[in-house]
Amino acid sequence: MLQKPIYMDHNATTPLDPEVLEAMMPYLTYAFGNASSKAHSFGWNAEEAVQTARAQIADLIQCDPDEIIFTSGATESDNLAVKGIAYANRKKGNHIITCQIEHKAILDSCKYLENKGFEITYLPVDSYGMVDPEDVACAITRRTILISIMAANNEVGTIQPISDIARMAQRHDVLFHSDAVQAVGKIDVRVDDLGIDLMSISGHKFYGPKGIGALYVRNRRPRIRIEPLLHGGGHERRLRSGTLNVPGIVGLGKACEIASSRMEKEGDRLRVLRDRLYQRLISQLDHVHLNGHPTRRLPGILNMSFEFVDGESLLMGLKDIAVSSGSACTSGTSESSYVLVAMGVEESLANSSIRFGLGRYNTQEEVDYTAEEVTRQVRHLRELSPYYAIIKQGKANHSMDL
Repeated sequence: MLQKPIYMDHNATTPLDPEVLEAMMPYLTYAFGNASSKAHSFGWNAEEAVQTARAQIADLIQCDPDEIIFTSGATESDNLAVKGIAYANRKKGNHIITCQIEHKAILDSCKYLENKGFEITYLPVDSYGMVDPEDVACAITRRTILISIMAANNEVGTIQPISDIARMAQRHDVLFHSDAVQAVGKIDVRVDDLGIDLMSISGHKFYGPKGIGALYVRNRRPRIRIEPLLHGGGHERRLRSGTLNVPGIVGLGKACEIASSRMEKEGDRLRVLRDRLYQRLISQLDHVHLNGHPTRRLPGILNMSFEFVDGESLLMGLKDIAVSSGSACTSGTSESSYVLVAMGVEESLANSSIRFGLGRYNTQEEVDYTAEEVTRQVRHLRELSPYYAIIKQGKANHSMDL
């Protein structure tokens, strides 16, 4: 039997996997030690759990466990990467390259640095939301110290040509950071294969707990210098002071372990469900548009615009289906999606967009119900639209003329 409400907003957050919760429970109860306490077994057990998690994360992204720095999540990881590199390298240069559709944690960090005397280049994207590696190459100057391009976009799912961009960075001896929050655990992201120097990860985007993340910082060939944002006990190679969130770290590690074994099969299943939802919608509705790349896209994201419909009104009509009209980090605003605007999507279409985020526990039955409900609501809202009536009338007259 179909259970409601239906959750299809997995790019905002994901439910905690039961296996992750099981792994965390001892460290939320009786195994409560501080991982920095070196004088007794409570601390030793906590430290061992942290090191196990480091190894699990390192196995997923193929790095050395010592290159994992634990943070509170994606926003802190992005801030630490961008500001930390900027401050540590300001004698070498003051120029950073990013793109217009990055997560707000990157864009706002860059805007902050602009006020501190740094120069930022915000590269455009094409109609699919993709950065041209040649644009990256052309933007590099002798004062460039960092390039930060996300692995996959959180609103439309477009996967960036990361390895090509990394090669441009390496050719000019510039550090390369990638916000891979939406990609890790969903597609294969191996830092050495892709040429990434720093990479942001967040647990709650792939069935781990909220409030825990990590920043991969290359520790070899040569070691990367980064200025910490927090000062205190010198934890995490002196890059992130603060008592470690042991239960969260254990959960993040377990989520990575699960992703390592299920990612490929799970991705295939989600593509089938995503494409089924898309085909059902376009077969029943006219004047709909796919946003994002048709093939180079995360398996679970479907972003569509429904002409002659206000996206917020559509969301209100889908009372028992959890979807979104854009990024959860910018929800609550009346502005058009800055991602879609940067892609050249007209404002009216941008305002009629819905992001469906499918995940581990969605079923075909839920997909079919969602398609039916969206179709019903779009048709209802279009009946109230004078513009759609004009278009329909024009089509009818055109058919009669033929």
